[in-house]
Amino acid sequence: MEETILPNQTSVSHFRLRGLSTNQKVQMVIFTVFLIVYVLTLMGNILIVITIIYDRRLHTPMYFFLCNLSFIDVCHSTVTVPRMLADTWSKEKLISFDECVVQMFFLHLFACTEIFLLTVMAYDRYVAICKPLQYMTVMNWKVCGLLTGALWAGGIIHSVAFTSLTITLPYCGPDEIDSFFCDVPQVIELACTDTRIFEILIVSNSGLVSVVCFIVLLVSYAVILVSLRKRISSGRRKALSTCAAHLTVVTLFLGHCIFIYSRPSISLPEDKIVSAFFAAITPFLNPLIYTLRNEDMKSALYKLTGRKEGKEEK
Repeated sequence: MEETILPNQTSVSHFRLRGLSTNQKVQMVIFTVFLIVYVLTLMGNILIVITIIYDRRLHTPMYFFLCNLSFIDVCHSTVTVPRMLADTWSKEKLISFDECVVQMFFLHLFACTEIFLLTVMAYDRYVAICKPLQYMTVMNWKVCGLLTGALWAGGIIHSVAFTSLTITLPYCGPDEIDSFFCDVPQVIELACTDTRIFEILIVSNSGLVSVVCFIVLLVSYAVILVSLRKRISSGRRKALSTCAAHLTVVTLFLGHCIFIYSRPSISLPEDKIVSAFFAAITPFLNPLIYTLRNEDMKSALYKLTGRKEGKEEK
């Protein structure tokens, strides 16, 4: 008699991660590259957090949100990269069902929170550039605190909803995830039931949120660029530099979310490359983008390290 799998019954206790490559030499190269990138990610983002806390000149809403972004990037990369590095030394690359669920929860928590944060940062720049006289009234510290609390609450709600939906599915057969970390689209592919409704929920939630936020961000920056046409060259140049940095981060981060979550759960060859860029490279690039294009950050870094800009330039 054939065994019947109940809707909430799961017989799979572990999943097998396929990783980025099965070639041992390639895995060693991947390990070296991603270890260096991860260490630099931690150093760069932690340095930004310390610099902003240390320098009173950076105690403004813009740098408050940037500090939050660096903190999220540290957490975001830590959810996936250390596990991937450890798995390069393992042949089986097993991850328990519970560990997989925890990884999915924090992955979506930090990713969704960062999307909302990038949107808030765009609003902050819009107010600063288009309504400078009202800036400190509109973006006071109470508002900044409320916005920060709201974006973290939104991330938690999104993550709890997605994780809860995923663990209600039955997993009874296939156990190999075609990735180097657990994510909802790849995991629900292994469920022994029809997942079309869940795929629609993913597209309508994560995909739609990513697309809508991206459109809102593009519109806000378009308004900012139109406003900058009336500015004097020096002020315009500094504002353009800040907006260019923000827009670069937005494109890199939301590009992945739109690519992965705005279509049905079908594995594509490009998924691993895009996911690797999302998990490791984007958090690594953020400190470079914000510090190399931001004179205030560079000045604060020189001050923190005890160097003077004049000496550094010689």
